Formats: sequence, structure tokens, C-alpha cells
Amino acid sequence: MDNAPFRQLKHGPWTIEGYSRAAVQTYWRICELKLGFDFGAQPWDFMNTPCFMLSHTHMDHVAALAVYVSRRRMMKMEPPTVYVPAASVEPIQHMLKIFSRLDRGRLPVELVGVEPGQEVELTRELVVTALETKHTIPSLGYIVWERRKKLKPEYLNLAGNEIRDLKNQGIEITREVRIPLIGYTGDTAPAGLDLNPDFYQTQVLIMEMTFVAPGHRKEKIHKHGHTHLDDIVARQNEFKNELVIAGHFSTRYTDKQIERWVKKSLPDMLQGRLHLWL
Repeated sequence: MDNAPFRQLKHGPWTIEGYSRAAVQTYWRICELKLGFDFGAQPWDFMNTPCFMLSHTHMDHVAALAVYVSRRRMMKMEPPTVYVPAASVEPIQHMLKIFSRLDRGRLPVELVGVEPGQEVELTRELVVTALETKHTIPSLGYIVWERRKKLKPEYLNLAGNEIRDLKNQGIEITREVRIPLIGYTGDTAPAGLDLNPDFYQTQVLIMEMTFVAPGHRKEKIHKHGHTHLDDIVARQNEFKNELVIAGHFSTRYTDKQIERWVKKSLPDMLQGRLHLWL
């Protein structure tokens, strides 16, 4: 059942789905990770995603949270887990209680508040870091990391039986290596990128580029917690990502205007790695 629009893009092992337009609605999910970001609306297909991470509580990012929880209850699914900025937990709980009274139905959800720098373990192999971003209200970005165990350099030349003996002695012979898989900035001024250079290293980065017109005042845009195309141009050499998805464009632009202005400022589209979510 199609009840909210979304686009799909496949990159390597990842299937990225979502929609994002400033002041309208923003929602994303990474199918293989069973993980979503934000609730501006809730496509029926997204209902079976058991875990979401909320960047902030502006209406175009949070309005459908109650719908998501209610649908999972209605379909007799397990209550979802939703990670939110810690400062937003109490008002979100209050909001859900009001909706529950209006609906006369339970809204079971595990609501978890997270602070900047805090880590969330999704599985033994996957961990998410919450990162401070710069918006007009408490906001977070997120990076999903893959964790691997690798033999420490000093043990690389040992035989198998020698490694086994060290393990039996309780010696830690491995080290943790992290691979940054997915970055999600949510809404943020460019300081959100500058504060968190790991965003530039993720395989896939989903970020905002709310404003693109040359004449718009960047100091005002930054004050309101958003990013302009010129901010990306100024940082173009920083992006080491395999794929950069830019969305959350202002509704004052048409798709053709966005493409024209972006391609004029970034004719090589970050060496072909920049994808406009239109």
C-alpha cells in the first residue's frame, strides 16, 4: 500500500529508501540494517523496521512517530526501539500519552534518550555513535560503524598453536577495528560537519543541503541551523565518502533549479559521488 512517497537507491550492499523536503517531511531507512532515521511521515513499507533514530523534534521529522508505533501495535509486532536526543524524551513521552488518550489505544515503544558521544550497540558487529549537530533545537547526527576483530600487529607472525596458547593464558591478542558505514546528519549548520569529521569517512553519507540559490544569505541560513550549497563547495575536498546523498531541499526551489545550481557550483558532482535526492 502506497501511502507516503519514497525513493530507493542501491549502493554496494545497501538499499537506501526515503524522502526529504524541508518543512514537508523527512524519513529514511537502510533496509539491510533494519534501521531508520526520522518520522516526518511513515510509509507503510517502513512499518516493519524495528529500530529508528530521531535527529530532532521539528514537525517535519517527528510528526509520524505515533503513527509508526500504533501501526506496529495494530499488526501485533514487537514494540519498536526509538533513540532520541535525551532532552526530547520527556516531551515525546507526553506527546505519545496525549495521542494514546485520543486514540484510546496503547502506544508501546522503548524510547531511549541519547547524548552526543554516546554509543548504541545494535548487534555484536554494529554500533551507532550519536553526534552533536548544530540546529535551533537539540539535535543529533548518527554514524553506524561495523566492528571487526583483528590480530594485533605484534602477533601477526605467530603460528596457530602459539596464538591458541596466548588465548588460553587470557591474553588479549586482537584489537577492534571500526569501519564507518552510514552517516546521517539530520538538519544542521555546517558546523555539524566540522565538529564530526568522521561524517566525511562513511561509505554513505546522508546529509542536508537545504539551500542552494546563490543569493541567499549564508549567515542567516547557519543561524537557523541549515547548510547551503556553498558550504559543501568550500568543503568538497573533505568528502571521502563513496556516496553523498544530499536532500532536505527548500520547497522554494524546483527540481530543475536545484540541479542547475548544484551542477554549476559542483560540475563534477564530487567526482560523481554526489546524488541529489529529488
